[in-house]
Amino acid sequence: MRWEPLLLIILMAGLSGLLILATGGKRRWLALLVLGYFTGLAAILFTPISFDGRAIYIMPVGIGRVNLTTLDVFNLGFLENIVLTIPLGLLLKWALPRLSLLGVGFSGLFFGSSVETIQYVLSHHWLINRSSDINDVLANALGILIGGLAVAVVYRLTAKHPQHAHRVTA
Repeated sequence: MRWEPLLLIILMAGLSGLLILATGGKRRWLALLVLGYFTGLAAILFTPISFDGRAIYIMPVGIGRVNLTTLDVFNLGFLENIVLTIPLGLLLKWALPRLSLLGVGFSGLFFGSSVETIQYVLSHHWLINRSSDINDVLANALGILIGGLAVAVVYRLTAKHPQHAHRVTA
């Protein structure tokens, strides 16, 4: 059944949401927001549900295609993949502030490669018709790097700003 990945995503998100609500905490809203982002991201990446910038639609049954050689970075799909992964870069750099921007970039390449590999496997197993594309790997890495760079800039600006700098009082 080609909808099994979506059912697993909804089940995991539902259980995670219940755990977040049950444990409480000051940042419960942030945890729920992050969970919503990851749930939406997983639904778009690993199910037959697709988004083309204007509408959400269901992909036809198929195994997708593989593009490892043709670069096409000047299209809407490339930009969509960048925008889709900027929040991931923000979260990565915020959670690991000591991670260098080079590390963020390599994490982006690893994430993009992993997503495309998983899409390839799921497309062949559940016929979700997802393509594996080198352009998506590069766009995901760039989006994560932009998000990480934004957090690094904020950290740099707030560290030099007198109101946000840590002061030692005697």
